[in-house]
Amino acid sequence: MKNLRNSIFYVGVIGGFSLLMYWIILLGIKLETGRNLKIPSSDKSQWAEFLDSLLKNLHHPLALLLAQIVTIIFVARIFGWICIKLKQPAVIGEMIAGIVMGPSLIGMYLPEFSAALFPAESLGNLQFLSQIGLILFMYIVGMEIDMKILRNKAHDAVVISHASIIIPFVLGMGLAYFIYDEFAPADVQFTSFGLFAGIAMSITAFPVLARIVQERGIHKTRLGTIVITCAAADDITAWCILAVVIAIVKAGSFGSALYTVVLALGYVFLMIKVVRPFLKRIGDLYATNEKLSKPIVAIFFLTLVVSSYLTEVIGIHALFGAFIAGAIMPENIRFRNLFIEKVEDVALVLLLPLFFVFTGLRTQIGLLNEPYLWKIAGLIFAVAVIGKFVSSALAAKFVGQNWKDSLSIGALMNTRGLTELVALNIGYDLGVLSPELFSMFVIMALATTFMTGPTLDLINWLFRSSKQESEEDTALKNKYRILLSFDRPESGRALLKVADGLTNKRAESSEITAMHFLPTEELHHYNTDIYETEKFKDVVEESVALNRNITTMFKASADIDNEIVSVANKSKHDLLLVGIGQSIYQGSLLGRVLGFTTRIINPEKILNTVTGKENILESAPFDDGTRQIISKSQIPVGILIDKDLSDINSIFIPLFSLKDWDLIQNYVQKFIQNIDSRIIVFDAEGKIMSDLDTKEKIRLMEQAAPSQLSLRKDQNVEKVFLEQQDLMLISLDGWKHLMDSKSPWLTNIPSTLIISEDKK
Repeated sequence: MKNLRNSIFYVGVIGGFSLLMYWIILLGIKLETGRNLKIPSSDKSQWAEFLDSLLKNLHHPLALLLAQIVTIIFVARIFGWICIKLKQPAVIGEMIAGIVMGPSLIGMYLPEFSAALFPAESLGNLQFLSQIGLILFMYIVGMEIDMKILRNKAHDAVVISHASIIIPFVLGMGLAYFIYDEFAPADVQFTSFGLFAGIAMSITAFPVLARIVQERGIHKTRLGTIVITCAAADDITAWCILAVVIAIVKAGSFGSALYTVVLALGYVFLMIKVVRPFLKRIGDLYATNEKLSKPIVAIFFLTLVVSSYLTEVIGIHALFGAFIAGAIMPENIRFRNLFIEKVEDVALVLLLPLFFVFTGLRTQIGLLNEPYLWKIAGLIFAVAVIGKFVSSALAAKFVGQNWKDSLSIGALMNTRGLTELVALNIGYDLGVLSPELFSMFVIMALATTFMTGPTLDLINWLFRSSKQESEEDTALKNKYRILLSFDRPESGRALLKVADGLTNKRAESSEITAMHFLPTEELHHYNTDIYETEKFKDVVEESVALNRNITTMFKASADIDNEIVSVANKSKHDLLLVGIGQSIYQGSLLGRVLGFTTRIINPEKILNTVTGKENILESAPFDDGTRQIISKSQIPVGILIDKDLSDINSIFIPLFSLKDWDLIQNYVQKFIQNIDSRIIVFDAEGKIMSDLDTKEKIRLMEQAAPSQLSLRKDQNVEKVFLEQQDLMLISLDGWKHLMDSKSPWLTNIPSTLIISEDKK
């Protein structure tokens, strides 16, 4: 009755007011009498007029900008994903995507498409939007600089950092002397040209370097600490030098630039001595808050905008102001994290790719159409590598580092990445760099960033002694080693219980390593220790409760599933244990490209929906990530579906084929020998006991442990029986059989360990 009344009211209101609106329009038409109205007349059909209107809308500046953004983000994510698969930072892929979409490729081979998508009149909007992205990015870079590290650990690092700036700077100016006549724009003074060539050679990309250090797991080593501190000191010094260089270029001479420099120093003094204490006071008041109120957020964003505005007006570029605004943020890590999370996604995912494409539209590799020009490009690359790589390595060796660490520091400091592109674009905007030279420097930035990973691998290979490998192999040969990889702390607890169940009484001859990976973009170098402590807290507590020593491994990775497999295969473990929900990607290519994260899979929900039409094997436990781990791993893999595993006293083992027992019997023995588990073997298909060899193996094990191993012969498995078990141990093929047959067991099974076969 109530629904009927609501329906009558709804129809009455909508119908009545629609009629009233129509009546008002009729009255309004009468008011048009006597007016000289311009009514467009056309011989075109309504469909043709509609198409004309649609085409006009497509070329509207806003529609064009939105189309550009969609295309740029999609292409940037594709190239970023490809580079991740090639073990390269995603930023390299985004840089390449920008060049591909510019005149060097798309513009050359599809000029009509390029002109339609990026008409010259639209580039102004794209540039300003990309500048906003850069301002937000530099704000993040400033916040990622940990001033405590610079104050406490900067002794050797400052020596290395400043050596790695002054030497390439001088080499860059020397290079400028030889190429000035041929490549410098006619109206540019040598001083401006030489200073920009010097700064282009001196830059290190701190954000890219920090990501590489995290992904390689060296952030907690002495090498990682030194190189992060070097890069941070390098970043601050380089931006200060760049600000002075910009002032000199704009002023035209050192004398005129002094006024700009004095204003800039006054600005820095104001930010450090007045604004920073004010922001620190706010940070201390809200240090424990999980969320910040909008007025507080507005204060900090206003600081960012005003700081950028002041430096732009002073004449040292808005990006320097954004960097300083980030650097003076309160040092409380939680507080900084809140702001980085607010800014990062918009800046890095939405706006920053626009900058790469805008740079790509300026990069005209086609201008390098003579061998001589490529020789100059090679010379620029050689000077860049010698200046940065060699100077950093020699400085590191001078302050006492060994050759391996010195060369590694040199390779990492030679990473230029996005920061180099920012400086190059400033030089291009100021008219200091010609299009040809700009393209050469962009190629250098790409090449020096790309070579970092392979160079580090080569250094590690060269300094890897065969004696060390032999000693490690001997030490590990007689140990049973388990590697467990968890995503959630509760999953880590359950996996550790399983690992302990397999090795409890043989702690001295076994080894357990707990491993946790985090997507690179979710971790910042300054909060690594805090995040690691939080993630491993439950696992460490469980290890204490079990009286087990464990090794922990924490790394950032851009491709978690491949990283898990790589570590497992290289570290020569005997078993890899993983929990449901490991993959960071959806199963589709689009999900991989866009970087969507997989939901944490609820085993209870999975198992309670087996009677539906969905193919559970394809969807839930075995997503692409889990299948990838199983298929690529060279060692056995155990996949744990955790349903609040507390003890492993009673284990149920269903056997569906003869090879199931051959695969599982080793684990049965370990559970019996280490934690005295009661094992119930169930011949699900009636095939096992008909095979004399398998029957004899089970009988012998039953005789050796009569109170702990029993064979269930009846074919019915009751709900009560399943609920009494702590763990079900099953082969991968057996699990697939349960899924395909939509077994009624699945709604009642306990925690389940699915074992894949050894591929060695």
